[in-house]
Amino acid sequence: MDRLPAALYAIAGLIGRTGDPRVAKESILRECVDLFHADAGGIAILDPDINLLLIEVHHGLPPGTGEHALRLDQGLTGWVALHGKPALVADVADDPRYIRLRAQARCAMAAPLECDGHILGAITLNSDTAAAWTAADLSAFAQLAAEAARTLQRIWLLRQLQEKARQLETLTSVGQSLVSKLQLQELLDTITRETRTIFGSCIGALLLHQPEADTLRAESWAGPDGFVPPPKEDWPADDCLATAVVRTERLIEYPHLHAAEVLELRDVPREPAVQAALLAPIVVEGAVIGVLASYSARPHRHNDEEKRLLGALANLGAVAIANARLYARVFQSEDTLRKNETLTTLGLLAAEIAHEVRNPLTVIKLLYSSLRIEFAAGDPRIKDMRIIGEKLNQLEATVTRVLNLAKAPGALHSRWPLDEIITDTLLLVRLKLHQGMIAVRYEPAPETLFVEVNKGQIQQVLLNLILNSAHAMPAGGRITLQAARGPRPDGTPGLVLDFSDTGRGIPAELQPKLFASVLMGRTDGTGLGLAIVKRILQSHHGDIELLATGPAGTTFRITLPLAP
Repeated sequence: MDRLPAALYAIAGLIGRTGDPRVAKESILRECVDLFHADAGGIAILDPDINLLLIEVHHGLPPGTGEHALRLDQGLTGWVALHGKPALVADVADDPRYIRLRAQARCAMAAPLECDGHILGAITLNSDTAAAWTAADLSAFAQLAAEAARTLQRIWLLRQLQEKARQLETLTSVGQSLVSKLQLQELLDTITRETRTIFGSCIGALLLHQPEADTLRAESWAGPDGFVPPPKEDWPADDCLATAVVRTERLIEYPHLHAAEVLELRDVPREPAVQAALLAPIVVEGAVIGVLASYSARPHRHNDEEKRLLGALANLGAVAIANARLYARVFQSEDTLRKNETLTTLGLLAAEIAHEVRNPLTVIKLLYSSLRIEFAAGDPRIKDMRIIGEKLNQLEATVTRVLNLAKAPGALHSRWPLDEIITDTLLLVRLKLHQGMIAVRYEPAPETLFVEVNKGQIQQVLLNLILNSAHAMPAGGRITLQAARGPRPDGTPGLVLDFSDTGRGIPAELQPKLFASVLMGRTDGTGLGLAIVKRILQSHHGDIELLATGPAGTTFRITLPLAP
């Protein structure tokens, strides 16, 4: 055994030469075969999921040997793995434990792959010569097997660490990807696709639960090429494997899906035939809204780390689904706010028209009254004059009603913290700003400032300014809102809100008309919003002015009275 140290060194050095367990096993078997001049041999590894020994690499054995699996009490290899002791059979014909895979085999020896008290498998060698090896050879072989077990264990641990690093990187990438996706179907497809990738499973699926009807719908599938997902339809919960997860609100695994009644359940894929499944609940606001499933093509008992990983993916999916639903509500709120702004515009436009009509109408009424035209009795023009007077009064009443309607009712004014109004408004437009690559910074006052306003109208003011700034920054930029206590234009105490952007500025020819009447706005609508902004603020005893504008950006100053 002069070559034993060299063989031990070669096996130990595999840790630095390869990270592939199969390559390491092939190298280990080659060293053993060469050292003992064996005619054949193989390495069997214990699969803990099925508790069987699988011949993963072999030399000199018939083709198809790797397809065989051995029980722990089967054959010389199984006996060695079961008892954790090496064994030497001088003549295999005399030992009933030996399973003859080669007719010419005469002598065999096997040694367990044991590390830290755990049996990983066994190495078996055989020779075509009877009594080819001695007890000393068996002792040396056991040393090689022990070193091989330590080497394989370290390679597996290194492989696991690398896999964990990859999974962590994937989880981070998935989290970033899910946060950026707003379309629900695209989001669900990403979750199932990444689940299948991380677990190396044959199929990933995501089912959503409808509690009112107690049904499950498979909203997304990810499978191999050629996989045909079932049609999207509502399945009764009692007909689905995932129902147990919904009912218990806990992660559940099925390491062996062999029962016919299980394979007939609606949410168990038909092809390729699945052998195991791991399912995790998707929980939003304390309720299970769905189930994330990973289906394996072989029987598999998932370890705690795999369960935690699927749970983490399900949690990421829950956050992303909740965000998508929130964005849908935000879109709805923003649409409502835009409709309110349109109604406000129409109201102010009607008010201005009414205001412009009232002045000449008043003059007409005065002139009509001063004419004192008299006609002879029975003259039909007397009736015409009476109708004209009635219609003038009717027009005046209509104009008055329009003007009163355009005023913000005092009952709608409430005491609000300025911070809350600004924060809620930024929430409504955060998606648009994100898509436009526009960063927003709000610098609140050192103290909480309260205003007595119609919150919806002040939000329309801010929304109008934000959308104007976004239009002025097509390539992205920054919006800054800075609040402070300060004097109003008339010198009375109030609050000051400076609104700045880094846009391209306002052309000089438009600056004098920024806050012009809505009836004098540009034909393309530009500037109409600022007229509304000024009108709303003035109705709240506030104002807006342009502080600065240029290629570096624009700053407006809003002033409002402080609430008592």
